Amino acid sequence: MASLCLNSLPLPPSSHSPKLIEPYSSTSSLYPSLCNGSTGEALKPIIITGNPPTSVSAPGRRIIAVGDLHGDLDQARCALEMAGVLSSDGQDLWIGGETVLVQLGDILDRGEDEIAILSLLRSLDIQAKAKGGAVFQVNGNHETMNVEGDFRYVEPGAFDECIDFLEYLDDYGYEWEDAFVGWVGESQRWKEERKMSKNYWGPLNLVKRQKGVIARSVLFRPGGQLALELSQHGVVLKVNDWVFCHGGLLPHHVAYGKERMNIEVSNWMRGLSESGRSPYIPFIATRGYDSVVWSRLYSRDISDLEDYQIHQIYSILQETLQAVGAEAMVVGHTPQTAGVNCKYDCSIWLVDVGMSRGVLNSRPEVLEIRDNKARVIRSKRDTLSELRVVEYT
Repeated sequence: MASLCLNSLPLPPSSHSPKLIEPYSSTSSLYPSLCNGSTGEALKPIIITGNPPTSVSAPGRRIIAVGDLHGDLDQARCALEMAGVLSSDGQDLWIGGETVLVQLGDILDRGEDEIAILSLLRSLDIQAKAKGGAVFQVNGNHETMNVEGDFRYVEPGAFDECIDFLEYLDDYGYEWEDAFVGWVGESQRWKEERKMSKNYWGPLNLVKRQKGVIARSVLFRPGGQLALELSQHGVVLKVNDWVFCHGGLLPHHVAYGKERMNIEVSNWMRGLSESGRSPYIPFIATRGYDSVVWSRLYSRDISDLEDYQIHQIYSILQETLQAVGAEAMVVGHTPQTAGVNCKYDCSIWLVDVGMSRGVLNSRPEVLEIRDNKARVIRSKRDTLSELRVVEYT
């Protein structure tokens, strides 16, 4: 292991919802085999197991892990450009070829462009499929909080985006797929037009505030269009020999079942309930200090721990990795003031650098994994003209 060191507003017509929840087979090959330009050999197809995805076999692929984005579209684009998967011409084109991109959750809250980021990632996924690559997301605690209706960390501008987005959908006649993918290219215009409105700066505009809360509830409550969108992603994902989750995977999560947790969270977000009552909130995955999306066990500052505590955490981490057959784990959730880093013989990688302006406004950094070795790619300056790469082997 040491060698790795590495919701007044109308609801969308329900006839469009099945497009978001139609399952694919438990094990499916969704991406083509392409030629590996570096070796001339054909890459094997990417195989996805689980709905939502729980395990992915992506032979020979470069993997990019991106941490918490918290509604900051500019910083999200910066990170993706730096990773070599997003064009820098403003066209939001996938240039990552057969790369596999994994985003570690917390796209929501603290910023104004949350839906635009979700739209961007969906667009990139569609483009990546055609190139032999893939884009995956795992849900974080801020995604589950919003589906629960907990809007404590929602910015005023994000409520406005929800209002704009529902009006935009209405203009589209609720053709969900095209509208959702196209939002990232339209959101800025809607924002600018809204801010130019003579009513936008009205003092204490409580009506607008209430309208925003209602709009967000429509979109994110279980069964809402954006909750359905989030339901397509799990809370844990294993890609090759690496496991990805927002907070941290623990032995009791593995014993409960990774796919079971993903399915239960997905069904809750879709508003499905066997009893016909309110959908059950999967506690083990979404609530409590030791749930998958909330745990900070592995991201605690080691300098605050005693030796025996470090040993205990290391043992828990090794037990978890062995149980899932993984070499290392990648998590977000806890901002790292020192940037992307690894702990416990680089068995755990921490990739939340607080890049959103609503958090630390730090320079974006990403983690690249090739052949079970990892490196940190970070901008040396405020521009992307120079990159500093830190190797861990």
